[in-house]
Amino acid sequence: MRFLISVSLFGLLFGGATPLLAQTADDAAAASEKRNSHPLLASLDDSMKLLMIEHTSRIIFQEKTRRELGGPFFRDYRASVRFPRQWEDTDAWWVNYIGHPIHGGAAGLIYLDHAPAREETLSLRPGYWSSRGKAAAFSAIYSLQFEIGPLSEASIGNVGMRPETTGWVDYVVTPTGAFALLVAEDALDRWFVEFVERHTDNRVFRASIRMLFNPSRTFANIAQTKAPWYRPDRPLR
Repeated sequence: MRFLISVSLFGLLFGGATPLLAQTADDAAAASEKRNSHPLLASLDDSMKLLMIEHTSRIIFQEKTRRELGGPFFRDYRASVRFPRQWEDTDAWWVNYIGHPIHGGAAGLIYLDHAPAREETLSLRPGYWSSRGKAAAFSAIYSLQFEIGPLSEASIGNVGMRPETTGWVDYVVTPTGAFALLVAEDALDRWFVEFVERHTDNRVFRASIRMLFNPSRTFANIAQTKAPWYRPDRPLR
């Protein structure tokens, strides 16, 4: 059964990557906007693609995940879902304190991209902070599913079967780090990335700067079949 799940993940990833290769950034954005008129359903649709990308990466790069794909699925899944008893979870510090905020930020941005109205620019207005708070709440739900949901580290890889491999760090750091990262990326994009873009016409350099200093936005764009460097109001050309 887990082998079938793995194959499905690869299929969904390939299906999501094909439009990215075939479309321009503007075409991809238009396709994303037309895909589903209901904001919540559209957010869930694209966040599912993000989830597939993350799990496929785990299967490809983590031998321990591939090793756990065999065995009785439901019994092992039940054994892997547990109440954490410590803060840390044996992952490297950069996974917990950099990787998880980035993937939470990507989920939050997917929510914001489909929200009926959003504050685009960093400001002190209540609407801006409220929108980022809602995005962080969405990332908390996404993180909960990523940790122990039907398509999670617990069900695909049996993370948590050993008690020391689950901790509160992921549940707390992902949404709080996502909130901080969303604000930080908005600030970097407004005051650094845009400044650099005004002083160079090199498209490769501009694209690289966008991706490097807005990693959550990069992953959110990919999940929505847009170019990784896409900005709705600033065509790269």
